[in-house]
Amino acid sequence: MSLFPIWIRTLFLGVAALLAISPSVGAANYPSRPITLVVAFTPGGPSDVLARIVGKKMEQLLNVPFVIENRPGAGGNLAAETVAHAAPDGYTLLMGNNSILATNESLYKRLNFSPEKDFTPITLVGTQANILVVNPEVPARSLKELIALAQAQPGKINFASSGYGAAAHLAGELFKSEAKIDIVHVPYKGAAPALQDVIAGHDQMMFATAASVIGHIEGGRVRALAVTTLKRTRILPDLPTMDEAGLKGFDASTWHGLVAPAGTPPQVIAVLHDAAVKALNDASVQASLGKLGVDIVGDTPEEFRAYINSEIPKWTAIVKASGATLDK
Repeated sequence: MSLFPIWIRTLFLGVAALLAISPSVGAANYPSRPITLVVAFTPGGPSDVLARIVGKKMEQLLNVPFVIENRPGAGGNLAAETVAHAAPDGYTLLMGNNSILATNESLYKRLNFSPEKDFTPITLVGTQANILVVNPEVPARSLKELIALAQAQPGKINFASSGYGAAAHLAGELFKSEAKIDIVHVPYKGAAPALQDVIAGHDQMMFATAASVIGHIEGGRVRALAVTTLKRTRILPDLPTMDEAGLKGFDASTWHGLVAPAGTPPQVIAVLHDAAVKALNDASVQASLGKLGVDIVGDTPEEFRAYINSEIPKWTAIVKASGATLDK
């Protein structure tokens, strides 16, 4: 006869079963199997290439495979939903960006995830500067001259973008708001045709990623006036920031960061953060990301959370003022 009543044995087995499926149980041996890194865009794009560079180095550091899973669609929302609803055990991560974690909440009426509640930040990987460029025929060689020109000709200067709600569009709307000028948004189906029309003179200006526009700047096809990050970018170190050029506090960078599902054990987050920061400090990783125009950050989970929380209200206000929406 058992020394323990049936109800005690049943309770013990139940508790044991709960512990067996708890994410914290496997944290001590984490990681022990492949980690899936979900990317919200198609293979070959900037987010995908960045994820593969960082993931490959983290794979070497943690000694487990990093499997890149591309889940494009709905402006990154499909990938975000996948990770938000995944088990919080550290084996499914998201390479998020400013669209997924900051602007989509106001661009879409309904999201099946909450950027604030459904993710645990790991680290802000880096930022990609957007460059304010103008057609060479525009009589402005500085940000102040462009603002003065726009003030003298309200509604006459067009700014191109890759589409409604895109980073280039919202950067233009922030510029419009901060400089208190009336400029007209012209959306395109992609950054390439938008830039071509600025080069051709059909539009006067746009905000473009540094990597996409640097060749045109060097070739004299467009003129660069300022960079949208708070710090100068390594890819164009002599170009002043919008802040330095007169618009204090202006920051409209494209950024990328690692997040895990909410509820992921702190010790797992610590392991991932340590590996990510070590990867970002690797010389070969820095060289590869530098070619993409990425300025590496590698902050703490707490700092990354604070950054996300500051970005959401800023872009919500800009989206509302612009009337932009991506709901059909």
